[in-house]
Amino acid sequence: MKAIERLFWSIALPGFGQFLNKQYIKGITFILLEFLVNTQANFNEIIRLSFLGKTQLALEVANYGWLMFYPCLYFFAMWDAFKDAGGGKKPFSFLPFVFSAYCVTVGLMVSPNAVFFGVTLGPVWFPMMCVVPGLLIGFLLQKLILSFSTVEA
Repeated sequence: MKAIERLFWSIALPGFGQFLNKQYIKGITFILLEFLVNTQANFNEIIRLSFLGKTQLALEVANYGWLMFYPCLYFFAMWDAFKDAGGGKKPFSFLPFVFSAYCVTVGLMVSPNAVFFGVTLGPVWFPMMCVVPGLLIGFLLQKLILSFSTVEA
């Protein structure tokens, strides 16, 4: 239960889970990196515009060079806090985090062209939807590797 709590705090802000794990230097590092990437990518403005339905404007203000760092930072901070709190004991339990970061990054890159039923979902909603396939791929790959592996689960 402690690991899940750390995971949820890391979802709120990368670094919070590390603080709860008493890893203060690591927590400060994640928070500083989050603020750096967030401000350089204009991420808060992108989120605000997306919530207001101004997707085209959100696409225009996005700094993709910086924004593509965010998923890896975000999911790594979640994994790190979860693992250090005692979660992820099963072999290859990092895979859902890795593939979520990968799929969200790819989702960011194609978000300007991701149009469904005439609606562009933009740099917030489409990448968020990409978490689901990332998790599925990660869990399926973990299960597949463990089924052919001699590593004990």
